[in-house]
Amino acid sequence: MNTPRLFGKRLSLAAAALLFTMPASSTLAAESVLFIGNSFTFGYGSAARYYRADTVTDLNKEGTGGVPALFKSFADQADVDYDVSIETYPGAGLDFHLANRLELIGQQPWDHAVMHGFSTLDRDAPGNPATLIATVADMAEFLRGLNADSELYLSATWSRADMVYPENKPWHGTPIEQMAIDIRAGYDAAAVGVGASVNPVGEAWSRAMATGVADPNPYDGIAPGQVDLWTWDHYHASSYGYYLEALVVFGNVTGIDPRALGRNECSGYELGFSSAETAALQQVAFDQLAAEGKVTAAPSDEARVIPQRCEG
Repeated sequence: MNTPRLFGKRLSLAAAALLFTMPASSTLAAESVLFIGNSFTFGYGSAARYYRADTVTDLNKEGTGGVPALFKSFADQADVDYDVSIETYPGAGLDFHLANRLELIGQQPWDHAVMHGFSTLDRDAPGNPATLIATVADMAEFLRGLNADSELYLSATWSRADMVYPENKPWHGTPIEQMAIDIRAGYDAAAVGVGASVNPVGEAWSRAMATGVADPNPYDGIAPGQVDLWTWDHYHASSYGYYLEALVVFGNVTGIDPRALGRNECSGYELGFSSAETAALQQVAFDQLAAEGKVTAAPSDEARVIPQRCEG
């Protein structure tokens, strides 16, 4: 499921001969990837929201780039050919997409689908995974009705600072990483039922805080030398947070070490990150994925020594 799909490898002579005898329509085509989600996918509150929107297909025609556009950029830089689409709605769980967006989602079969539900698992019962489990099962059934071989990925989201630090919030009084642990448990339960792989986004965020890459409490200021993974509302992500999310998804879907993109990776540069910040976030993503056996170490050889704009 997590094997890199590198389409630039040299064909054998026999394969090349066969290729030239086939009609153009039968040559290797880009694999399709659909992202289904909400503001945690489209990048609310950050420069990522409309980033490189022309490189992905927004099924809702809202001009959104977000995490899918970052994923597409990483894939292009790794010479992995994906046709990426996005279908999102703010504040929604998968129940909304099942009730209102199946006509859009069902317009083609998908090779891969990346999806997530509401940030607390259940808006009305925070921490309860029942709705997530049921809606993941329903969406998986629909997607595999379009393509029985569709590979599914569930993004377990992050601890919300606004749900941890203020009083009278569901995770108040717990360590910042606890919400992500609880969210992950819900996604693990949902994944088992449909044979999906979980993108450990929330745990990568927790790892970034535990290792000093990111500040764990935005309410008391951001420590020098650390990044803030949340945006101004302490709920959604900053560009740093969405970048880390995209790195984790990229690594899990492709099996490629996120560090292979290099410290001068072009999207980090375009979003205004320092090379040190980009490298630190890549390391966090790799460490989390490697801890779960989802990637094999293959860091960049640092051939690109000066940051440059992304091509295209």
